[in-house]
Amino acid sequence: MTTGGHAAVLAEEALEALNVRSDGIYVDGTFGRGGHSRLILQRLGRGGRLIALDRDPDAVQAGRAVTDPRFQVLHCPFSRMADEVRAQGVTGVDGVLLDLGVSSPQLDDASRGFSFRHDAPLDMRMDPAHGISAAEWLAVAEETEIREVIRDYGEERFAKQIAAAIVAARSRGPVDTTRKLAALVAEAVPAREPRQDPATRTFQALRIHINQELEELSIVLPRCMELLRPGARLVVISFHSLEDRIVKRFMRGQTRVGAVPERLPVRARDLPQPLLRLIGRARRPSAAEVGANPRARSAVMRVAERTDVPLQ
Repeated sequence: MTTGGHAAVLAEEALEALNVRSDGIYVDGTFGRGGHSRLILQRLGRGGRLIALDRDPDAVQAGRAVTDPRFQVLHCPFSRMADEVRAQGVTGVDGVLLDLGVSSPQLDDASRGFSFRHDAPLDMRMDPAHGISAAEWLAVAEETEIREVIRDYGEERFAKQIAAAIVAARSRGPVDTTRKLAALVAEAVPAREPRQDPATRTFQALRIHINQELEELSIVLPRCMELLRPGARLVVISFHSLEDRIVKRFMRGQTRVGAVPERLPVRARDLPQPLLRLIGRARRPSAAEVGANPRARSAVMRVAERTDVPLQ
């Protein structure tokens, strides 16, 4: 489903995974331009409710244009989901959807500084009113820190050369536009991957770091458990291996029966029981979807269902 220039990835698959009940309460933790939210609303009855969150003010503005009385959008990062949802008088929900990463409108809006395809101020913040921009961070970060961010978050094998080039360049003037940074990376990378701009991994790494995306994800997953009712679904769509690794480990960790020391006389029924059960295998977009929306090619969706075991 395409909304406001953004194609929601794995849209029908995500809705099927959520198993939407007509009278249920659902959370879309990443509203974007509302592709998934609109599909959820189509399946809700009069008694249903949908709460959407987004840290991007442009996304929130788009959400406020939705006049459906069953819907509301909140301006906050999804790490605050549990507290913000409870503040709306909701103590339990029937499903949570997280569509991670950056949206097409964010990439296509040159002024946001997310893309090396447009020349713009090097910002990269999901919420421009909070935190420091990528340019501000590059101006003060130690070379070792820049190298580690590019290596760890971008999985870039030439992180050392790129970090050195950035530090050398900033002594002559600020690295404060997307074009300046992309040119530095292109000069520093001695080998290029087929069909990929050499700046791709560096821009990804800086965006993840500036927005603390992996930290946000690590916080929100256990907080979701506080909201999910028995039988509720947690659906997460990730777009690179670092995100998917966090989601996979969390879901698998919550599906294991608690371990006890060897030879301790404990009955199986007395062991701590799992809080989640996995629903199917990880799913990826079809070839047809990737053909229509190349940005979907790296998407992975994982689904888990809340058991009736109470939180400790």
